[in-house]
Parts: sequence; structure tokens; C-alpha cells
Amino acid sequence: MMNDRYQSPLSERYASREMQYIFSPDMKFKTWRKLWIALAETEKELGLNITDEQIAELKEHAEDINYDVAKAREKVVRHDVMSHVYAYGVQCPKAKGIIHLGATSCYVGDNTDIIVMAEALKLVKKKLVNVIAELAKFADTYKAQPTLAFTHFQPAQPTTVGKRATLWMQEFLMDLDDLNYVLGSLKLLGSKGTTGTQASFLELFDGDQEKIDKIDPMIAEKMGFEACYPVSGQTYSRKVDTRVLNVLAGIAASAHKFSNDIRLLQHLKEVEEPFEKTQIGSSAMAYKRNPMRSERIASLSRFVICDALNPAITSATQWFERTLDDSANKRLSVPEGFLAVDGILDLCLNVVDGLVVYPKVIEKHLMAELPFMATENIMMDAVKAGGDRQELHEKIRELSMEAGRNVKVEGKENNLLELIAEDEAFNLTMEELQKTMDPAKYVGRAPRQVDVFLEKNVKPVLEENKELLGLKAEINV
Repeated sequence: MMNDRYQSPLSERYASREMQYIFSPDMKFKTWRKLWIALAETEKELGLNITDEQIAELKEHAEDINYDVAKAREKVVRHDVMSHVYAYGVQCPKAKGIIHLGATSCYVGDNTDIIVMAEALKLVKKKLVNVIAELAKFADTYKAQPTLAFTHFQPAQPTTVGKRATLWMQEFLMDLDDLNYVLGSLKLLGSKGTTGTQASFLELFDGDQEKIDKIDPMIAEKMGFEACYPVSGQTYSRKVDTRVLNVLAGIAASAHKFSNDIRLLQHLKEVEEPFEKTQIGSSAMAYKRNPMRSERIASLSRFVICDALNPAITSATQWFERTLDDSANKRLSVPEGFLAVDGILDLCLNVVDGLVVYPKVIEKHLMAELPFMATENIMMDAVKAGGDRQELHEKIRELSMEAGRNVKVEGKENNLLELIAEDEAFNLTMEELQKTMDPAKYVGRAPRQVDVFLEKNVKPVLEENKELLGLKAEINV
């Protein structure tokens, strides 16, 4: 590691090695060579004078890239693709004349970008599926644990801890749907030529249109894709990058919502994200824990959400068949979006896997508010005991306001039940009132909703993607 120049924190602190490799020079330039091999094989199969010996030579040096030669050449010619064509030719003297035959720089550049994004989306999918799986376990474990729900961050009708987790899960499932759609619709650029007209191939194949029609499908098949985009300028439409980064931004938004809830719940001391035994600082005090992982999720998520604007602006501002003002932006926005989402999902997986729930604290908070929420039930019990509904309705409103003043102004405990027991109009004892304080009576269908959601919406997804399960989070710092 060099300490005298900038190092990206996405690589140093947040992203996994696996994601870093996908956007590494090795992945990029090895893919270039695979594409050159696919082009040469396709041209040979369609009748151009390319020999098996030349193909074999290209394959022999597909992995051992002579970076020193390419870098030295680029200093002279100022062109990265032609420098690597030259370097490949140095290793493959018999084949150097047919490397990149008929193609433009975008043949390797753009096709590689699509291939890299496809591989990165597959890794994102793997991590996203595992986050959903861990949330499913959490939701099932706590599906019947009553807790205060909040609207406007004010106490509201109780829900359960597990039901709340289904809200996080549902958003991640939406993201998975979007990811699957975009990943399934990705196509290669193919080999379209300088302005997308394939004019160079018309010359190479002596105007044989049928042979030229076969080039893109054959290249796509060799590279593991179903098809190429039917038309293009020199590049694939930058709209593709917009669609991909929008998927990442959607995941970031879901993760941010999840992390916000965890941060608020940790403030209430109802849950606590995991921490290491050797962890020091304000996130590991004896009397408090700061939700540093969830804060990091929120921080990285905001970056991704903003980063998604880059490809959209780039797509909107391209001129005709191509301009080069996309290049520098793409080199930053696409890799960094993926590296950040990779780190986000590792953090989410780590948080959910080690999330600690404190039922006693949850119960304490719930019971402090439950008398207010139970007033309708209490009033019905009082009516059954012979009370006048209209009179009781007015009295319970007054007593609730008095109890509320005691809590807010006097800082006392909620004494609504005592006030009701003392009022003869209700004709209810404290023992009878306490029976209405079972939190399970007020969570509605929450436990059932968790069961149904997991069975109908989550289980099929996890079964379909079972080969991706079992991942543990890799967190650098």
C-alpha cells in the first residue's frame, strides 16, 4: 500500500475483495482478450482467412497480460485499446494481424462494461438474497413479540417486532425483482463499428449481409449472453447504465430505511446492532452503544442514491452516435456505485445476523402507552358492567387527558388505570383492568401476517435462489 497518494475508501474500507476484483484491471483486460478471441473465432467460422493456429495462440495468452508492454505503448500512442492490441500482438506474433479485425475500441470497451456490470449484479443479487434470508429468520423468531408501532415517531397501535421486519424485507424483495429484470435484460453491444452501421464488416465480408447478420448473435453466445442490442451508435445506449444504477439506488434506499429504523430503535434501547469484544470508542461504551454500522449504511446509501444521477445525466447529454464526455464519468460512477452497494449489503447482513433484541425494554415502553390504547376495550367492558356508553366515553377522555398531563408535565408514570379504577362510573376493579393489558390482544393479525408473508412471498424466493444462500458478511473495518 502506498501512503503518499489518495486511496479510495470504497476499496480500503467498505467493498469486498470479490467486488473489487470484478472492477479490477485483471478482469477488464482479460475480458478484452476473451472478446478478441470470440471475434476472431466468429470471423473464422464465417469464412475469413483466420487459422486455428492463430486462434490457439490467442487463447494461450488470454490470461498472462503483459501490462508493462501495454503501459509503455500507451505513453507513445495515447490510446488504451490500441496499446493492448499491440501488447497482445507482441505475445501472439502469428495472430497480431487479425486481433481486433474490423472492430472499434468500443467493441472491447463497451462489451466489457456490460459483462462487468452483469457479474457485479450477480454478486449484488447473492448478497441481497442473503440479507432477505437473515431478515426472514429474524421476522419468524420475533413474529409474536408485541412492540409499540410508531406513526410520525409517535406511539401508535402495537405491532410485533417480526411484522416490522417484514416491512424492511418487502422493500428488499422489490429491489430483487428490479435487479432480476435489469440483469435478465442486459445485452451486449456486439460489433457494430464506428457509428453502428457495421460498414467495416460489409467490406470484410464483401457485402455478404447474411454473414454479417450472424456476427452479433455468435459473439453474444460465445460470451454467455442471449443477444446484442439490435441497434446502436458507436456505443451501447447509456440508458443501460442508468437502469443499472437505478437498481443500486433502490437497494440503497431500502437499506437506508432499514438503518434509520435500527438507529431509532437503538436510541430507544429496544434493539442493538452487533459489536466486537475488542471494539473501543463511543460505539462500545458500557452505558450506551452508538449504531455505527447502521450509520455507515445510511452514509454509503446516500452516496449511491446521489451517484445514480450521474448515468442519467450522461445518458441525457450524449450527442448523436457518440461523444466522449461519458468516459471519465462512467469510470467513476458505475464502479463506485457497485463498490458502495457491496459494502452496504455486507453491513446489512452483519447487522441483521447479530441484531440483539431487548424484550423487557420493549415491554416497558409498550406498557407505558398501552392504557391509552386500551381505552376502547375498557369502555366496552364498563358498558357490559352496566355503565352508560356516552357518559363513559366522556369520562375516559377526561381521565386520559389527566393521565397524559401526569406523564408529560409531572414526569410521572402513566396512572390511567388507577384513575379508571377509582371512578365508580366504570365499575371495574384494578384486577379486571389489568386483564385488558395483555399486549397480544392489540397486535391484530401481525403474527399471522408474518407467517403468510414468509410462506407466500419469501420462501419461494429463497428456494429459487438456494444456491446463493449461506453467505457471511465481509467487513474490512
